[in-house]
Amino acid sequence: MRTPARVDSRDSALCCLPKALGAVQSCCPRTVLVIALWVVAVAVRLILINQPFIDRWSWRQSDVAAIARNFYENGFQFAYPQIDWAGSAPGYVGTEFPILPFLAAAFYKCVGVHEWIGRSESVIFFAVSLPFFFLLVREIFGSIAALWATFFYSFTPLNVFAGRSFMPDVPSLSLALIGSYFFLRWINDGKSTAFFLAALTISLSILVKATSIVIAVPLLFVVWRKWRWNFVKRVDLWLFAGITVLPSVVWYWHARQIAERFYPYHFFGEGGIRIENFSWYCGIARQTVTASLTPVLSVMALIGLFVAPRSRFSGLFHWWLAAMILFVVVVGYGNRHPWYQLPLVPIAAAFAGAACAFVGSKISSSLGAAVALSILLAGFFAVLAYLYVSPLYKSSAAQLRDVGLELNKVTASDALIVAADTGDPTIFYYAQRKGWHFLETDAIYDGNPGNSQQAILDLEKLRRRGATHLVFTTNTFWWLKYYPEFTEHLRQTTALMEANRKFRIYKLNLVAE
Repeated sequence: MRTPARVDSRDSALCCLPKALGAVQSCCPRTVLVIALWVVAVAVRLILINQPFIDRWSWRQSDVAAIARNFYENGFQFAYPQIDWAGSAPGYVGTEFPILPFLAAAFYKCVGVHEWIGRSESVIFFAVSLPFFFLLVREIFGSIAALWATFFYSFTPLNVFAGRSFMPDVPSLSLALIGSYFFLRWINDGKSTAFFLAALTISLSILVKATSIVIAVPLLFVVWRKWRWNFVKRVDLWLFAGITVLPSVVWYWHARQIAERFYPYHFFGEGGIRIENFSWYCGIARQTVTASLTPVLSVMALIGLFVAPRSRFSGLFHWWLAAMILFVVVVGYGNRHPWYQLPLVPIAAAFAGAACAFVGSKISSSLGAAVALSILLAGFFAVLAYLYVSPLYKSSAAQLRDVGLELNKVTASDALIVAADTGDPTIFYYAQRKGWHFLETDAIYDGNPGNSQQAILDLEKLRRRGATHLVFTTNTFWWLKYYPEFTEHLRQTTALMEANRKFRIYKLNLVAE
């Protein structure tokens, strides 16, 4: 591959980025700088690594954690992941390939159930992928751009928080980055080792998170640049496609069958493919360029989009960006969750790195100016990243955990809980009990009651299905004032077990009066 023009030795001024991080002299080997960034990035993700699943993304992590503990307690049935909010039913659901909760469950056998185990999986995948991301950007935009890109990728708020969350998104992205690097190596040198490493990692990436199929677009661009239409005649490419796609086809077909056969008939991510209105996408864009990426990274990435050096495969990140924009539009409803935009982080980081290298090449004769600009840019980005990521660590579900732990103490192990929890399964996870969200339709959270009668009917339906307890938290205390007939029904048909400023626990009578 023809590499982009390298900046000469005078451009080592831009190596002063790590200086802005309190690192080493600009003359140090770039490998040392990458290692320093790697160490700090991993250390940042280890902060509060044992935090309970009560942060901003509590509900998604509690679901994954519940699947892990159900593997641990119910015999490691890999093909049948189970959630906790299907009442007395087993709770089998269709999910992505559950390798992460399964591995966590295996570790539970050795050291017990701890939050840090699941969180550490994302940290490990990030740590393994970071050098490959550096090498991928270096192949396309050069080493100076790769250093800056590694810095931005390591400390972008969305990536920092997702990189210590018990969720499949960072592992999937990490595998996609590793696979992309090996794919590019295979395209360049034709070695079978790189071919199979690329195929296996990308295959696992799509299995772990189906939305990673978007990576096919930039890979197809690379193939087109290499062979044009002759690629359709290459057996090795068809083999690559088979290895990467067929396992996912088999697994997700199986997951769909599980969702159709077993209550609550749920397939994770279904309903996300829906085009929304213009204001919806404006909200996603605003969230992405500010809180997810920071304005600094967004502006630098926009500049890099136009000034990035041109080479044979330099369009890889351009096509990945185009594919992600199309993905956000088509999967409009699904993108209400910010982690769906996680692949934008390496894309933006790569373009921002290219922008930094470009600016550095223009001021290479002034070491002082380069150092000052590097410190200013890195410092401003670091401050904004901290300000945007900090709120995500704050508790949004502490009261759910508190009532869950209390239910674990005061109820029998076979108790079935009805939880007015706004759809967050954290209560069930920490209670180690099964139950239902309230209100619900086929166990799926169905929002607030339209009136007292709707609440009464839903509660009585669940009582007939074996529900034994009902809980409210501070988020739903208002029900007890807003629906007076429902509150009177509770007075007649339940016994108040515990009440404090965080939660109320009712025991349901066996037969409604």
